[in-house]
Amino acid sequence: MLVTSKNKIQSTQELVKTSVDVLVKALESGHSEVLSAYLQAMAKFHYYSFNNILLIAMQRPRATKVAGLRMWNELGRRVRRGEKGIMILAPLIGKDKKRSEEARSEQQGEANAEPDRRLLGFRAVYVFDVTQTEGKELPEPTTIKGDVGDKLETLVSFTQEQGIKLEYSGSIAPARGMSYVGLIRLLPGMEPAEEFSTLVHELAHEMIHKAERRTLITKTVKETEAEAVAFIVSHAIGLETGTASSDYIQLYHGDAKLLAESLEVVQRTAAIILGAISPKDAEITRAAVSEVQQ
Repeated sequence: MLVTSKNKIQSTQELVKTSVDVLVKALESGHSEVLSAYLQAMAKFHYYSFNNILLIAMQRPRATKVAGLRMWNELGRRVRRGEKGIMILAPLIGKDKKRSEEARSEQQGEANAEPDRRLLGFRAVYVFDVTQTEGKELPEPTTIKGDVGDKLETLVSFTQEQGIKLEYSGSIAPARGMSYVGLIRLLPGMEPAEEFSTLVHELAHEMIHKAERRTLITKTVKETEAEAVAFIVSHAIGLETGTASSDYIQLYHGDAKLLAESLEVVQRTAAIILGAISPKDAEITRAAVSEVQQ
């Protein structure tokens, strides 16, 4: 039987509401300076073909941000002396003389006839991972800071109590966390506050996105909901959240309107986790876990 205290429930609800208000205002204010700088820098990186991604992975499995010499120079960084480039294939575009002559003949010598250009093949070019460079730091989204006390340990225990296995693996980089059905993987070596927030985010995925009725929603909705829960819980326990969560949500094209549509499930999930990690409120919401998963 769940023993509740009206004052405790009200206190948790007030914490959640205050945190939600802060997040909504941050989303309504648009991109932060940090996010804008990050997006501008990331726009300079190319999107590689599947074959080139395989080539990069084979030569440098832990590569995260890859670019050529010129692009690194534009970003204020230099490739360190002695670094070995990562070979990829670049398209070789040229003029097709035979087709151009045929076109000119058909157009009866029109002066403005443009020579045809087509894919003639591929050539090897070399790129470098960010770890092979040095110089100006790349813009990065804001991270969570602060003292989590014993709440990280309590959160880990609560996660395991839900039948969710927790592992640490460097193979998920550059992601900080990954959620599977009944399994969460975290990147090792994070600061406690960042690990706490990441675990809350992935736990939210497990609690509200693994149920059958939630599997058809878009990635934007899922990431907005999970990060909103992470922000509410982190903000409520006094961590320095800055623009980290609003930046993350906007990276996935989420906004205040979308958050408003998911507010009920976000608030309920955050309240459950807050109740579980606060010893004085531990009995408030544990029995409600099954409800949020349905």
